Amino acid sequence: MHAERNNKLVISSSQQGSVLLEGLIAILIFSMGILAIVGLQAAAIKTVADSQYRLEASFLANQLIAQMWTDVGNISNYVVPDGTASASWQDQVTATLPGATDNLPTVEIDGDAVGGYAITVELYWQAPGENSPHKYTTIAYINSN
Repeated sequence: MHAERNNKLVISSSQQGSVLLEGLIAILIFSMGILAIVGLQAAAIKTVADSQYRLEASFLANQLIAQMWTDVGNISNYVVPDGTASASWQDQVTATLPGATDNLPTVEIDGDAVGGYAITVELYWQAPGENSPHKYTTIAYINSN
């Protein structure tokens, strides 16, 4: 009285492999998303490194200007590359910033003791793997009065 039925899922020949194709497409979309995230992470690391070098260049420039401010009587000795008072500062720049030995910093001083001095400090660095150097420029005014 009880008849057994064999319930089988019948797939037509036109749908064979569609599950496999859907799986491959899903893996492709997921892989593209992961690659995009990896690229974003690499760009973020490069930006952080560049901002670190820019911060160090700013600190070094401000450090030299502060030295000049306290030694206004000998300010002409701080001209780079000819000045003698800034030799240790130049060593610090080349030790801190990558590629600074190929692109040496410059310090120009215009003016006199009566009208004050305009100081321009330019620092260069080139991170590994980059084609062109970066430049940081700051201008400060020191009055001797």
